[in-house]
Amino acid sequence: MNFELPYIYPITDTRISGLSHAEQVERLIAGGATLIQLREKDASPAEFLDAAIRAINVARPHGVKILINDRVDIALAAKADGVHLGQDDLPPEKARAILGADAVIGFSTHTVDQAVRAVKLPIDYIAIGPAFATATKADTEPVVGLEGLRQVRDAIGDFPLVAIGGINKDTVSSVFEAGADSAAMIGGILSDAANIEQRIREFLRFRHAK
Repeated sequence: MNFELPYIYPITDTRISGLSHAEQVERLIAGGATLIQLREKDASPAEFLDAAIRAINVARPHGVKILINDRVDIALAAKADGVHLGQDDLPPEKARAILGADAVIGFSTHTVDQAVRAVKLPIDYIAIGPAFATATKADTEPVVGLEGLRQVRDAIGDFPLVAIGGINKDTVSSVFEAGADSAAMIGGILSDAANIEQRIREFLRFRHAK
C-alpha cells in the first residue's frame, strides 16, 4: 500500500462555510491542501455532480486530488480521483471495480473490529472516528477517543490511517501522537470562511514545527 496521506485532509461543507465546493477548494488549495473530499448531504445528485465538476476543474491545474463522499456514481461521472465510502455505502470491492485500479478509495470505520476487516479490502486508507464529539454530523457513531485510535493503530500496523471527528487546533496534535497519519477536518477549518486559507496554513505550519 503506497498511498501517502496528507497531514491535513480537509472536507468541504457548504452549510458550514457558506461557500460553494469550488470556492472552498480554491481557498483550501491556496492554503496548501493536496487532497480534498467533497461532502454534500443536501443537494440533488444533479446539483452535486455539477458542483463536483466545477471543484475538480479548480483542482486539476494544481495537481490536487478530489475525492467524493459516498457517491461512487458521482465520482465516476465527474472523473474525480476517488471516493470515500461509509459502512452503509457501496462496498469497496464494487467501487474498485467501477472506478478502476488507479482510483483512491477511503473507507470509514468506527471500531477496532471494523478497522481490522477493512484493511483486507481493496482500499487505500481507512478513517477512524469520531475521534472527539462533533457537530458536523447528526448521525454520529459513539466517540472513539484517543485510546480507541491507539488500539486501531496497533491492530492495523502501518496501513494509512485518518482520524476524523471534532479535531481542531486544541486536539490535532493528540491524534498524531495516538497514531494517525492524517487529520480530516471540517469545522476546524471551514467555520471561519473568510480565513480558510490562513487556517489550513496554520495547521500545516504546526506540523512542520514538530
